[in-house]
Amino acid sequence: MAEGRRAPLRPGRGAARSRLAEILRVDHAGELAAVHIYRGQQAVFAAARDKAALGETFADLREQEAQHLRAFDALLAERGVRPSLLTPLWRAAAFALGAGTALMGDKAAHACTDAVEEVIGEHYAGQIDELRDREPELAGRLSAFREDELKHQAEAVRQGAREAQGYGPLSALIKAGCRAAIRTAEKI
Repeated sequence: MAEGRRAPLRPGRGAARSRLAEILRVDHAGELAAVHIYRGQQAVFAAARDKAALGETFADLREQEAQHLRAFDALLAERGVRPSLLTPLWRAAAFALGAGTALMGDKAAHACTDAVEEVIGEHYAGQIDELRDREPELAGRLSAFREDELKHQAEAVRQGAREAQGYGPLSALIKAGCRAAIRTAEKI
């Protein structure tokens, strides 16, 4: 959803609770995926002697995403929302994406971060707008998480993300995959 537009609640009893469950479920899945993307990148770079520092960079990013994931773990428990039934798939696909882009090189790994965080920034912006009046505290938390994601994206760009070989198609493919995962994780 574009920034500044709200998704109307579906009519019926329990619609607001159902929508909130979708939001929490998809955000939990997204943060879980982010942890595993960075885990895959860290694994590849940590194994290469000349890339150990880059491995540490991705380890730091993984820890920041793990903090978000812990917050969503708590929110799921607090609100009685189940996580995505596809959690094992999200873990495996995200690790493969992280490791795969890292194997393509530094700039491709940063291009992955750039693409993912752009989609997540847009996604969070739509949710923040949607929740601002109904769930202001949650909207505030999502705003803080969004700022973190946008910082990750900006740093990836500074590190040469857009100089990666095949950046355009790689970025487009990753963004399309993220958007499909978002739609799926909300429901399943």
